[in-house]
Amino acid sequence: MEYSTFGRHVAVDTWGVSFDMLNNAELLQSHMVEAAEACGATVLSVQAQQFEPQGATVLVLLSESHLSIHTYPEKGFAAIDCYTCGETVDPQAAIDYLVSVLKPERTYAKKLVRGLGEMQVEEPVMKQAELV
Repeated sequence: MEYSTFGRHVAVDTWGVSFDMLNNAELLQSHMVEAAEACGATVLSVQAQQFEPQGATVLVLLSESHLSIHTYPEKGFAAIDCYTCGETVDPQAAIDYLVSVLKPERTYAKKLVRGLGEMQVEEPVMKQAELV
């Protein structure tokens, strides 16, 4: 079986997210798994780290690649990215789900189209996701 190298990588910076949301690795882990499932990805493993005095990182290893979040609660900031290989899983759906959960005041996002030669940078269309 031959696999496609095509992939999409969506990165979003969120600002103005509540401290309590960003400082709860366990809650973020739950939302990250839900986001992966919402985009149709297959979760292989999850690793979460709560930092002291604040902050969290959650990494979700997907069969299709990965989903991650790094938080700075004291600044209301989270860096989120989702990279998926192939055509069947849309990383934008996972990003939209997480943005719907986090409810940031501002977001800044870019999408890289990868694996076809030179990377293309696009402006992703952010949508309000329906939460499960």
